[in-house]
Amino acid sequence: MLLRGGATELSLCNSIILIPNTNTKRKLLLPMRASLFSPLSFSFLRSLTLSLSIHCRRNPRSNCLRIVRSLSSSPLSATRPRISSQVSSATAQPSTFVEHEDEDEENWKFSAIREGEEFQFDESGSAGADLKHLQIPALEVKELDELPEEWRRARLAWLCKELPAHKVGTLVRTLNAQRKWLRQEDATYLAVHCMRIRENETSFRVYKWMMQQSWYRFDFALSTKLADYMGKERKFSKCREIFDDIINQGRVPSESTFHILIVAYLSAPVQGSLDEACGIYNRMIQLGGYQPRLSLHNSLFRALLSKPGGTSKLYLKQAEFIFHNLVTSGLEIHRDIYGGLIWLHSYQDAIDKERIAALREEMQQAGIAEGRDVIVSVLRACAKDGDVEEAERSWLDLLRADGAIPMQAFVYKIEVYGKIGKSMKSLEIFREMQKCFGSANVAAYHKIIEVLCQAQEIELAESLMQEFIKTGMKPLVPSFTDLMNMYLNLSLHDKLESTFSQCLRTCQPNRNLYNIYLDSLVKVGHREKSEDIFNQMCSNEAINVNSKSCNIILRGYLSSGDYVKAEKIYDLICQKKYDIDSPLMEKLEYVLSLSRKEVKKPVSMKLSKEQREILVGLLMGGLVIESDEGRKNHMIRFEFDESSGIHSVLKRHLHDQYHEWLHPSCKPSDGSDDIPDRFSTISHSYFGFYADQFWPKGKLQIPKLIHRWLSPQVLAYWYMYGGHRTSSGDILLKLRGNGEGVENIVKTLRAKSLDCRVKRKGKIFWIGFIGSNSAWFWKLTEPYILEDLKEFLKVGGQSLDNNRLEDRDISFDSGSDSDDKGFDDGGDNS
Repeated sequence: MLLRGGATELSLCNSIILIPNTNTKRKLLLPMRASLFSPLSFSFLRSLTLSLSIHCRRNPRSNCLRIVRSLSSSPLSATRPRISSQVSSATAQPSTFVEHEDEDEENWKFSAIREGEEFQFDESGSAGADLKHLQIPALEVKELDELPEEWRRARLAWLCKELPAHKVGTLVRTLNAQRKWLRQEDATYLAVHCMRIRENETSFRVYKWMMQQSWYRFDFALSTKLADYMGKERKFSKCREIFDDIINQGRVPSESTFHILIVAYLSAPVQGSLDEACGIYNRMIQLGGYQPRLSLHNSLFRALLSKPGGTSKLYLKQAEFIFHNLVTSGLEIHRDIYGGLIWLHSYQDAIDKERIAALREEMQQAGIAEGRDVIVSVLRACAKDGDVEEAERSWLDLLRADGAIPMQAFVYKIEVYGKIGKSMKSLEIFREMQKCFGSANVAAYHKIIEVLCQAQEIELAESLMQEFIKTGMKPLVPSFTDLMNMYLNLSLHDKLESTFSQCLRTCQPNRNLYNIYLDSLVKVGHREKSEDIFNQMCSNEAINVNSKSCNIILRGYLSSGDYVKAEKIYDLICQKKYDIDSPLMEKLEYVLSLSRKEVKKPVSMKLSKEQREILVGLLMGGLVIESDEGRKNHMIRFEFDESSGIHSVLKRHLHDQYHEWLHPSCKPSDGSDDIPDRFSTISHSYFGFYADQFWPKGKLQIPKLIHRWLSPQVLAYWYMYGGHRTSSGDILLKLRGNGEGVENIVKTLRAKSLDCRVKRKGKIFWIGFIGSNSAWFWKLTEPYILEDLKEFLKVGGQSLDNNRLEDRDISFDSGSDSDDKGFDDGGDNS
């Protein structure tokens, strides 16, 4: 046996135990706890002592004494041991260009700050702890002392000691050097040994190396065991990779692997992990035919409702599927499952009254009393439908329930009376709310001002607005929008203008407010002022213009007879590929026929040069392209981090840039200025080039010709979409791909005088521009950075001296780029 393996096995004997079998093989069982003073433990200690003495006799210069001391001084319950980086190795290689890290990409994410109303769950059992009774295939492996060849035992013992001490590149090279004699049984022992000593990362690398060998035979038990260990460590990307390998071999993963992978996804703070957990859950039932544990149903359901209602409502079908599985499996349905499902239904745009009534009836039959959360959800549904009778019954139920009436219930009662045109009743409820709580919240002010504006109660709406401003609460923009829409409908243009000016002083107006003001100016006939406002919108990236803005100003020019400027707006509309309102098009065709022989159509399904460069930058930052089965049509899927202020600005800009390509379901309704965190284009053959270059076979890949496309604009959008500025002012760019592609990118950047460091975390590379290099990167990309993002992304406090930066040789610390040959894929693709 080997020294390091024995030492670490002793410290972990309460986790993994080998039980002798009657055969010549032994089974690796699930983690279990054993007492130090059990006969099995004494047997284990005795065998370890013998192995230590044998090793010391064979290796008199070895550091046996140091290992024995460390054994006697470390408790058995210590955390998992780490192999010292100072351990010398006969196969030690110079550090590679890419710095590999142990953590996965999921550990690089920042915690999201969620806002809005969330469903509150009672605490219940965790799915992560419910693994005791899951069936796991037994893993059989020979031990070292069972191998007939002494040289093979010695080699394997040496590998067991060396592999955990090295990073990925050196580990792969060490294994490659043993190809002549290593076989399936030997590599399996290495992988199992690393799992025993909790070096699961090393075990995974050995497993991936095995798969590339000609002698490899798929081992379901080994794959299952390793996937479960990676999942328990929350390394969900590696667990998923093994999970996919099992399916690709035509096997169905075990119930434990499904369970652990779902739990790993649920605990990951990475955007999109909830969708992946739902997909694995569905496959667990439909593909595997398993019946998940009650705790897993509950944990997934809780995760669906962990976001604000506006986001969670998209998961209604998945929640209904979980509820159906609970019912058909005969499992106990917790009260929060009923409450959460009703909560989800109450947030839908179209309320299913029958389903809500059926769920409430089931709760009653099950003897579950309706809590305040259910009653408030019913009240929310009534507010959307204007059902006053049901709302009043729910209100009485709230009065009888324990605890105070929540503020949101008052808001829904205000809304339900506003829906039937009883604005004074809504105002009465608002004042009652102020008496109960001492003040109203932001949602209540928004709702009562909206109701009064729709009823065109001018004086009351203005009075409430001034009261709202004095409270100092925000945001004010929704209420300003309601006021200005009321003034526009009543042709009170002077009041509209003064309200817009007040909005400029108190908050930052959005594009919707600018469009209302622009519409008012055009209707009044203030040509110069409307033109100034339109130009302000064009120059401000945070606001910008849309199809509605262009049609408003076009209408103004056509009505005033300024045909020259009308033609310029027409050209802008064609450039941006906007639609022209039908009434304007009839008059515009006549105007254009006077000066042009042919009137070009504004819509042309072809990407402009700017759109192409932006798309390449986004693809470098992680944008996804999905293809149909025949790879004839392709769809681009835009996803943004809902907790990122940078992404909130960028998504509006990109929504405008690619508006003509967007799927109809992704376009906001009239009057709405909200851009979703996810939207996609139509499926079109035009994107085939980008799909073939960046997403061949459905997997992200760095194109071989990427050096031709890394323009400053591409780098700028890569930075905005998939980049990060550190607190010290350094710039990091996130990149997925293989080592060869990363090497090509770095060479291209160096040709542009952009030196950089590269680190690897899991499957993600991070390209870092450190010190003066970050300043040079910023100078190159600044012209293409959105104006509203420059303050957040700018390299702080660094000045640029062009001559010095262009002429000097830039050096880095050791380990950054000491070996240009070292773009190692870390075993993933070797």
